[in-house]
Amino acid sequence: MPNFLDGDKMNDKKLRVAVVGVGYLGRFHAEKYGRMPDVDLIGVADVDSAQATSVAAATHTRAYADYRDLIGRVDAVSIAAPTPAHYEISRTFLENNVDVLIEKPITTRLEEADELIAIAEGRGLIIQVGHLERFNSAVVALKGIVNQPRFIESHRLSIYKNRCTDVSVVLDLMIHDIDIIGNFVGSKLKQVHAAGIPVITSQVDIANARLAFENGCVANVTASRISTHNQRKIRLFQSDAYISVDFAKHEISIIRKNGERPDAIIPGMEINQLCFTKGDALEDELKSFVKAVQGRAQPEVTGKMGRDALSIALNIMDQIRDNGDALHRDQGPLGQ
Repeated sequence: MPNFLDGDKMNDKKLRVAVVGVGYLGRFHAEKYGRMPDVDLIGVADVDSAQATSVAAATHTRAYADYRDLIGRVDAVSIAAPTPAHYEISRTFLENNVDVLIEKPITTRLEEADELIAIAEGRGLIIQVGHLERFNSAVVALKGIVNQPRFIESHRLSIYKNRCTDVSVVLDLMIHDIDIIGNFVGSKLKQVHAAGIPVITSQVDIANARLAFENGCVANVTASRISTHNQRKIRLFQSDAYISVDFAKHEISIIRKNGERPDAIIPGMEINQLCFTKGDALEDELKSFVKAVQGRAQPEVTGKMGRDALSIALNIMDQIRDNGDALHRDQGPLGQ
């Protein structure tokens, strides 16, 4: 059971929270929790004791070398450790009745995700998965606009950064768009065609996937972490509109049918240009997690949603690997 009575919204005390893994992203988790009036940042934990000490000092809390020392001291934790450690850390806290926010991807294997979800459900605990783009102001704005898209195209290109290279670009970047697309489509995946290659790292650095869903929608998804520029765009086609989003320019373009506009640039179509503020998606995500924990409510991105995104990502990675193995067999031992 949770560390406080069911139904208690915790209005009379602060939520005790910690962050496990305070590298690049985890540090921001700690900073934002530290500024929330209804949260008590109990501590930060990291295997790098110097990093933990530095972040603890900056956020006026305590540093822990072993995350297990937080057991019994916290109600909820953010887990921003490297992806391969997500399962073990999350399981430890869930088995000790602590709600968890797990940075994406939820785990590296479906079996691990399933076990975490089962533990949480059995104990009445909350798992929220850190699919940050769900809280992007543009994605939030699209909730009332996107309706049964038939084709989606997304590009997520990033200048190379020497982090998160222990996993493929599919789990690093593409999974953001996989989650967004899955949320918009609302249908099971039917078929995948994927290709990708490692260029700088030992993992796949560039990938493309064509996703066909059971309801007929098709999505073409591209991700790269070795681009010469940053780009985050998504386009959606549906029966009544074409929608284009440029995350970098903070713009949404919507082209809809309008028979009363024969003089428009595109006859019979109406073009609307919307601008959205950048906002603070991480702060909104953490506030959403805190609210879910305090109110014992379903989080915006549940463990199952994170598991579904991981399932598609692993499907893509399997196909890329199989295609690469087939290519090597066809070329022969000398690449001829």
